Amino acid sequence: MMNEEFFRMVELSYQGFYCSQILIMDALENLNKSNEDLVRAMAGLAGGIGFSGKNCGSLTGGACVLALYAGKGSPQEKEDPRLNLMISELVQWFEEEWGKTYGSIDCQDILEDNPQNRLQRCPQIIFQTNEKIKEILTANGYNLSGELEE
Repeated sequence: MMNEEFFRMVELSYQGFYCSQILIMDALENLNKSNEDLVRAMAGLAGGIGFSGKNCGSLTGGACVLALYAGKGSPQEKEDPRLNLMISELVQWFEEEWGKTYGSIDCQDILEDNPQNRLQRCPQIIFQTNEKIKEILTANGYNLSGELEE
């Protein structure tokens, strides 16, 4: 399914942003926020954690997006006790969806050590992961603008 959001993610990819950065940028836009420092920090997850080829940045970045909504950010806040369950749901889905397809959830295996596969595979993985993140958040009472609707 290709829509405006998918093409926006492709555009960000062509601008040199990585999976984890694109996911956090979309979440920040939904929250009507911007945070270049956070976007920059998310580059540490790119290429499977610093281009080590380990866990896909869409998965680790997705976990960060869930934590952006449900984590603790100040001494006065409380972490949503469902955060780790939401992350576990994302990991399980990612393993089913992409781990089975590519034999692993590691970036190097998904890309099969071929940089050209980044342009072929990553936009769809980012888009579908983003859709799953939104599904998980909605199912847990979050609207994408950040308020908990309980």
